[in-house]
Amino acid sequence: MGDMLHPGTLAGRFPGLAQRVHGEPLAYLDNAASTHMPREVLDAMQAFEERSRANIHRGVHTLSERATAAYEQARARLEAFVGADARHEIVFTSGTTESLNLVAHGLSDAGIGAPLLRPGDEIVVSVLEHHANLVPWQAAARRCGARLLFLRPDREGRLHADDLARLLGPRTRVFAVTACANATGERPPYEALLALAEEAGALTVLDAAQAMAHEVPALAHLACDFMAFSGHKMYGPMGIGVLAGRRTALERLAPLRLGGDMVESVTETQASFAELPARLEGGTPNVAGAVGLAAAADFIDEVGRARIDAHVRALRSHAVAGLSALPGVSVLSPASVDSAIVSFTADGVHPHDLGTLLDARGIAVRTGHHCAQPLLDCLGVGPTTRASFAIYNSHEEVERLVDAVAPALEMLR
Repeated sequence: MGDMLHPGTLAGRFPGLAQRVHGEPLAYLDNAASTHMPREVLDAMQAFEERSRANIHRGVHTLSERATAAYEQARARLEAFVGADARHEIVFTSGTTESLNLVAHGLSDAGIGAPLLRPGDEIVVSVLEHHANLVPWQAAARRCGARLLFLRPDREGRLHADDLARLLGPRTRVFAVTACANATGERPPYEALLALAEEAGALTVLDAAQAMAHEVPALAHLACDFMAFSGHKMYGPMGIGVLAGRRTALERLAPLRLGGDMVESVTETQASFAELPARLEGGTPNVAGAVGLAAAADFIDEVGRARIDAHVRALRSHAVAGLSALPGVSVLSPASVDSAIVSFTADGVHPHDLGTLLDARGIAVRTGHHCAQPLLDCLGVGPTTRASFAIYNSHEEVERLVDAVAPALEMLR
């Protein structure tokens, strides 16, 4: 790829980044919320819409056959991208949130057959989680009478296998953990945690949304029953995501959406359901989104996963050093190096005010609780300011961030 990671060579491939904001060049540092899409992804989706737009499956006309082929080719591409093997299946969803809801609902729903989760069973969830990997488990526990147990981090925001071992028991049915905490940038030892939970007999759930743009977990080598991620956090489109998992685990899920291609046959009083993956993909899918997601996977592999990972880690380390040197600024999880996220607080300054002043200088960051309020409560901090990096960001943009934070803090104080 030559000098692919130099921002000058990327400008033409990410058209959304070429604009100016308030008269300043855009420094887009909100990639943990959504990345921008390269031209290759935009072109792939446009080509599908112009030439092959039709509903998939069961259509006998040419456009339907083209659309079906594109959809299933995208599925195969994503299977290869995540390192799935013959034991696994890919289910397309609207994103990580739907994927995790599908798992939590599917294991606790009593409306279709006997649910896996029953009264007295235990669900272990880490406190590092995005609300999307917590609230569905709260609902599942209420639905079926299970108990929620929490794997809490230490004062530095880190998870430990010894703490998980003390929580696991004969009634543990599910363990859910993130591959990277979106509020702090902490990258837990999820490989070891998943293996420990599997050894205890639990089904394991990995929220990989923050990992897929630079550190793609190899599914075949993980003790992982369900893995969820979203297109819009890995240079792909919004409104598309994946639930990847072991077929034996996916087959235990009650469908979340009923109707359409997920049925095998229907009478007036009952229905039988199709085999995976159709069984969990009720309704017309986002075919163009699946095509775009496959193109995003191609883009990541073209650039090189190792190069992307090294680049964003270096930017994170640069930002941690610069921000930590500012008076009254505290960086969360400062020792976490395997991340693209840096989150910080500033004494006497509200993050929303700081974010507004940064925006006036063309710097886009995220402020608030980042849909992870229990984690920030556990760490004893309130809302934070978060910068997050992607392949198109530069060390010059990190310097712009640090140089802009310092006078903003002086003004706000």
